[in-house]
Amino acid sequence: MPKSLKKVDAANAGLQMFTSRQFVPWLASIGAALVVTTYQSGKIIFIGTNPATGKMTVFERTLERPMGLAVSGNTFSVASLYQIYTFADVLDGGQVVTGSDALYVPRYSCFTGDLDVHDLARSGDGELIFANTLFSCLAATSSTHSFRPIWKPPFITRLAEEDRCHLNGLAMRDGKPAYVTAIGSGDVADSWRDHRVSGGVVVDVATDEIICRGLSMPHSPRWHDDRLYVLNSGRGEIGSIDLRTGNFEPIAFLPGYLRGLSFIGNYAIVGLSAPRENRTFDGLELQARLDKAAMTPRSGLSVINIKTGDVVHWLTMEGIFTELYDVAVLPGVRNPSMIGFKTDEIRRVISMDGNLQGS
Repeated sequence: MPKSLKKVDAANAGLQMFTSRQFVPWLASIGAALVVTTYQSGKIIFIGTNPATGKMTVFERTLERPMGLAVSGNTFSVASLYQIYTFADVLDGGQVVTGSDALYVPRYSCFTGDLDVHDLARSGDGELIFANTLFSCLAATSSTHSFRPIWKPPFITRLAEEDRCHLNGLAMRDGKPAYVTAIGSGDVADSWRDHRVSGGVVVDVATDEIICRGLSMPHSPRWHDDRLYVLNSGRGEIGSIDLRTGNFEPIAFLPGYLRGLSFIGNYAIVGLSAPRENRTFDGLELQARLDKAAMTPRSGLSVINIKTGDVVHWLTMEGIFTELYDVAVLPGVRNPSMIGFKTDEIRRVISMDGNLQGS
């Protein structure tokens, strides 16, 4: 094995991970852990470090088609096939249980039906907002309905179960929905498939303006340090949008289909996918760039210094987990774990909010 690789055997026998030499020390140094969704394999994967040993830890749970993630304080929410779950860390500060300094327990779920929910976020007032890809709109959860529509792109004339533009990405700014990505700007059922190569757009939610055109299957818009970042997935690029000119400015090329973007300081963490069927890349510039570099697509994570464009650390997944959707940072957490739905733990893990004095 090359000296630049470190192999990690995950709990699941169908998964192996290889990291760059400094990935694990870097992860330990930032005082955070990562959570990744792999919709194709139905897994949520936590990647952390063990402070006692300095080694990387991997913890996974099964969930049906997990997609977008939203981290808020000591909670995170995740979209699945027909529900949006919210989990909360029940450990007090400094408490460690079976080696974990965070134990995420399911607290509530919203039943949405199969809306093909992609990106997910929590607004400043605590509302869960998501990219409702099936209905080509942004929506919020509802206590009485599958969803409450809150915005649609100007080129969509009405809400219909037709996935007209494949609206997939959501960027929040100051606690409010600010920008979305869509693979096309058509108003006909499934028309986005005809615009995979260069029909992708970024839309300003507040003004209804298309602020960037010509992208190839864009995903994961994120607002960070007063800049708008986007994954130009069909070309394998992470970049930013110049809001004055509308130009996409590439930062780095990565050897995979890009989905999932999170930040900590000057580092961007990007998810890469290697689809099981190479036909996914047919006609995309990504395939030509991979061929030119004599590379096969990779699945895993890349850490990019956004000031220099350098890929400073990486993690590659091999085995059954090839298609990632989202990645999020869990700040202040080093070695997280999570209660599942099918074990006896869910009956026995009980926590109390506050304390009734004088009883």
